[in-house]
Amino acid sequence: MRPFFLPKPIEQLWQNNLSEQDKIQSIQTAYQKIKSDQPVVSVVIPAYNEEENILQTLLSLAKNIVPFGIEVIVVNNNSTDATETLVKASGVTCITETKKGITAARTAGLNAARGTIILTADADTLYPEYWIDCMSAPLLKKTSVALTYGRFAFIPTGKTPRWIYFFYEYFSGFSRLLNKYFKDEAMNVYGFNSGFRRVQALAADAYTHPPGSNEDGYLALKLRNKGFGILCKVTQPKALVWTTDRRIESDGGLIAATLKRIKRVLIKPKEIIIRSDL
Repeated sequence: MRPFFLPKPIEQLWQNNLSEQDKIQSIQTAYQKIKSDQPVVSVVIPAYNEEENILQTLLSLAKNIVPFGIEVIVVNNNSTDATETLVKASGVTCITETKKGITAARTAGLNAARGTIILTADADTLYPEYWIDCMSAPLLKKTSVALTYGRFAFIPTGKTPRWIYFFYEYFSGFSRLLNKYFKDEAMNVYGFNSGFRRVQALAADAYTHPPGSNEDGYLALKLRNKGFGILCKVTQPKALVWTTDRRIESDGGLIAATLKRIKRVLIKPKEIIIRSDL
């Protein structure tokens, strides 16, 4: 069952009234408890002009409860705002990738990461306190798993209320079920909520992908086809992530997004190059 409203912890993170400096201090304090110079897991976040959201995202990750050391890496992809300044002030590693684009940013983060496991995240998304543990566990415990991907729900930022997204998420969940059984499960992999082993990703030529395809879904396809294992959907409620609806808003709103998804569902499998739509 998906939440009809924002859960209290997520709502508090999203709407917290802490000052910028207090948020930075909270991230520093929480992150010090879980970061390591020899991390098991590296969380990689590409960021372009994310000063409005980045502190909430980092705070949600820093508050994660994990049985191992981690690192968080933010890849500043030519931001012109205070994104880099805020990340560094929080005590989180920030590297710069001058080549514009999500593929270049994720590749830079992958190359800089030291963890055995890479978890991919986004700067406008909030992560529940057991997300890192839940997403990493299948990769740490089962050699038969090549990649994990999870579920998500929307944080409303525009005119669309949360209760409407509640129903839309069930519809989009059905379309992803069709993808899995009639097209390709890799279409369901999103860059803000997936994980894999670093060495295997590098062996699969990482984020290299054909024009028109999705870099995250195509990586999932390559990992599976190279024999590294299956794709594993993480379904625990405590691993559900919350992302803003800005992609839907930028695409013209919920109706346009729904029509786009219906069209995608109706496309014949042979016409599909791994692509993802929210």
